[in-house]
Order: sequence, then structure tokens, then C-alpha cells
Amino acid sequence: MNKQELIEAIANEVEVTKATAAGCLDAFINTVTKVLKKKGEVRLVGFGTFTTTKRKATTGRNPQTGAPIKIAASTQPKFRPGKSLKDALN
Repeated sequence: MNKQELIEAIANEVEVTKATAAGCLDAFINTVTKVLKKKGEVRLVGFGTFTTTKRKATTGRNPQTGAPIKIAASTQPKFRPGKSLKDALN
């Protein structure tokens, strides 16, 4: 499912226009992004939790030349599914 299909499914589920559903989805994505940038977390009970984790700098290898390269430290998004979501899939 891509973003447009998700917008259409949301619009049909709550009986609103696609523009309204798109605005709501964009607002959700923007809000989660802002919270994660501030090192916070978004917890949706039953669905899951969006958090961040730090990845330390490492040294890797260029697969073509074998030369060592430095991989910078970074902050990565992480999603942990909640119990209700896990149960719904199994």
C-alpha cells in the first residue's frame, strides 16, 4: 500500500474527502517527525511506539576497492509494535 492508497482507505473508513484525509495523514507524519527530532517518543497504546536510537560511528569497507571508509554516527528512527498489533497479525 502506498501513500495514495492509504489516503483513500482512510477517507473511505471515516467518510471524509481525500483532501481531508491527506491533510490528517500529513499532520500525523509531521508531528511524529518533530517529536522524534526532539529525541521524544510517540506511544500509541495497542499499535506501537515510535522512538529514536543512536548509531555510533564505524569503519566500513568500500566493496569495489576494499578501502576503509568512515561511516558517521547518526540517529535512526525505530518502531516497536504493540501487543494488539502483534496479536492481530498472528
